[in-house]
Amino acid sequence: MPRPPTVLLRPLRFELRQVRAFICVATELHFGRAATRLCTSQPSLSRMIHNLEKAVGVALFARSTRKVRLTPAGDAFASECQLALAHLELAASAAQHAARGGEGRIHMAYMDFAIEGRVPQILEAFRAKVPGVSVDLEYMPTVAQHDALVDGRIDLGFMTGEFKAHKIRNMLVEEHEFVVLLPEHHRLAARQSLRLSELASEPFVIGSEDTFSSFRAMVFDLCHTASFVPKVIQEVSNSNGIFGLVAAGAGISIYSGSARSIQRKGVAVKPLSGVKQRIPIFAAWLADHPSQALRSFLDLMRIDTAAPVRSRDSDNVRRLAQPPLQSRRFAHNESGR
Repeated sequence: MPRPPTVLLRPLRFELRQVRAFICVATELHFGRAATRLCTSQPSLSRMIHNLEKAVGVALFARSTRKVRLTPAGDAFASECQLALAHLELAASAAQHAARGGEGRIHMAYMDFAIEGRVPQILEAFRAKVPGVSVDLEYMPTVAQHDALVDGRIDLGFMTGEFKAHKIRNMLVEEHEFVVLLPEHHRLAARQSLRLSELASEPFVIGSEDTFSSFRAMVFDLCHTASFVPKVIQEVSNSNGIFGLVAAGAGISIYSGSARSIQRKGVAVKPLSGVKQRIPIFAAWLADHPSQALRSFLDLMRIDTAAPVRSRDSDNVRRLAQPPLQSRRFAHNESGR
């Protein structure tokens, strides 16, 4: 499969050891314990973090004589560093795999809701069952995945909504409920659940058109059913930005129920009562894809549960059984649309 062109980045101003030290302090929130875990002295660790903050250009920790906490900038930096370290681990695995000679490689793309949901468990199960296949993961918005699949730049995409195109197969992986993200001190934050109509006068923070176009359409349609158009005061290109602005009190947001898997200080997550619509997360791939590795991955997803199927002559998912929502996974689309 052809790969996207290499992007040249400017040299990093800090080292991997500094990032690992930062993650350790961010986890422990205590320089003494972190220094013990890293087998170094506390003064040495403090200097390392100070140099990292100088290189990044912002304070990552707020320190006092009694406690250490992450600043908002540190919180955002930690999330991205954890993802970067995970990708470096994948890179090391890929190199080892290539040196041994492996059983194949799958290039997969994902969007925010997919990686916050069941996709990590699916990947873990696949690696345990077929350890010889390398899996390359790349973040990519849903619409960009459509182009990448057709162009052959990715083998499979985890995306919002079904990709209805010639020679594309789809599999329903899971469905998420809609939830509301509120600043923790918002007047509605103490409620157990909210009605959609109660949000009509609130300022909204939403994902931008270039990265959240599919989900934006769902949100606007949902609000339309409650007879209002959301008052958008800020658009951002990623989930970190949405959570950060909500935590800062800039507005509220409608998001996927996968938000419950994200612990973000300052944000309250509330269900929407009376909303039956769900956010479908699909896996999509080319129907005539020649990869045996991809076929093995798809077989694992089909076997994982008794599969509800999508009827050829209906746009609704016809379910063979009705398990609880959290157990609804892996509906296979045999229409080839």
